[in-house]
Amino acid sequence: MLLAELVATSEEVAATRSRKAKVVLLAELLGRVEPGELEVVVSYLGGALRQRRTGLGWRGVSDLPDPAEAPSLGVLEVHESFEAMSQLSGSGSQLARKRAVDDLFGRATAAEQSWLRAVVTGNLRQGALDAVTQEAVAQVAEVPLAAVRRAAMLAGSTVAAAGAAFEGEEALAAIGLEVGRPIMPMLASSAPDVAAAMAGLSPDGETEVAIDAKLDGIRIQVHRDGDDVLVVTRSLDDITGRLPEVVEVARSLPARRFVLDGEALALSEDGRPMAFQDTASRTAQDTAREGQRAVTPHFFDLLHVDGRDLLDSPGHERLAALDALVPEQHRVRRLVTRDAAAADAFATETVAAGHEGVVLKDLSAPYAAGRRGSAWVKVKPVHTLDLVVLAVEWGSGRREGWLSNIHLGARDESSESGFVMLGKTFKGMTDEMLAWQTERFTELSTSPVDRSSYVVHVRPEQVVEIAFDGLQRSTRYPGGVALRFARVLRYRDDKGPAEADTIETVRSYVT
Repeated sequence: MLLAELVATSEEVAATRSRKAKVVLLAELLGRVEPGELEVVVSYLGGALRQRRTGLGWRGVSDLPDPAEAPSLGVLEVHESFEAMSQLSGSGSQLARKRAVDDLFGRATAAEQSWLRAVVTGNLRQGALDAVTQEAVAQVAEVPLAAVRRAAMLAGSTVAAAGAAFEGEEALAAIGLEVGRPIMPMLASSAPDVAAAMAGLSPDGETEVAIDAKLDGIRIQVHRDGDDVLVVTRSLDDITGRLPEVVEVARSLPARRFVLDGEALALSEDGRPMAFQDTASRTAQDTAREGQRAVTPHFFDLLHVDGRDLLDSPGHERLAALDALVPEQHRVRRLVTRDAAAADAFATETVAAGHEGVVLKDLSAPYAAGRRGSAWVKVKPVHTLDLVVLAVEWGSGRREGWLSNIHLGARDESSESGFVMLGKTFKGMTDEMLAWQTERFTELSTSPVDRSSYVVHVRPEQVVEIAFDGLQRSTRYPGGVALRFARVLRYRDDKGPAEADTIETVRSYVT
């Protein structure tokens, strides 16, 4: 299959909002796949390369050769080219990678170059990721969609499920929970407060709900098979070698085979959770090193134990098995209640103890691997700040041609400019907002508004209301702190820059 065929379909998919139409387009393309191409095509339709790392980023694909006039690249050729790039390392690898990029992109048409750049940088916006691709696979392979979804969750990959789907229902059914093979984690939906979450999970007020502390750590899935232990992140990256203390805890438990779901986080000497970046920096190292701060595992679910699969068991059975296997010091703090007032008090205590919030869980629900449903509901305090836009960056992918990523600043009397930068965000921006701010920041610009400069500096006049989940210390920004999960709520034309929040106000959120 030519890459041009896939790119054309991707563009058509991006141009329609109809989910049904997207599925039809993807199914038509999958029906033309040649032997050996399926895994690559499915991965590309999901907006991802087959390689986890290629050594490429935005800079690596920003300076490209002139595009080809006619399409000639096949999807397998593209895959093989990226595979070769992923193998490059050591002296001279940067130059070799640049030559490989020039060779690949020089054979690509303008449309193919744009699409490949978007995939490499993670900016493909076509509205057809895993869920829609799974529907198309089920349609073409003529197998139940539920079977494809379950297989994808248990295999940790839509690509693997697609391969099985074309072999038939039996091949899909053969993909089960396997100790040592990570599965996609169950995810939680959100509620504005505990009362709303309780009302959804216990509408009659008589149904008991489990309420877990939501820890601000690294999501981990731990597999043990005898003396072999595997620790993976929520994205299924293997970090076993980085967390020997988690491996030690796993080997100490009174079972030989199990799969646990939980969090790992760094604790201070008084037992309070440390800032997220302390845990993140510790788990980002390739291997554990002597003298590093330890992280502690805290588990909240059990999916398998000594030959017994618990994936489809109700939550109360999984929790009973978890409590029997894992000692209290390595379990997430939990309350089971039907009392909304007690649930709210537990949430307040949890946040006061330094944690992110709580997760309320339906005790009758199975573990829905890879799904974000209504059985788990997270509640976190939402903080907002009024900040000033200091600069803005040109967008890429779906945001190409718009001024997008905004630089956020707080008032700071000690600064010569009167403001200090806290971070950047483009989260929460609608197309209408992007169009508006492109015009607005063009008016406020103090530097050229063209692609000769990636960053456009603006007069610090526009106030924006930002929601964020917390703050962390940062040496990257002059203010010494950075916002976590910052997203735009709205622009405040009713406020001037003198009414923006100060850096002192911002720092008061640091726990």
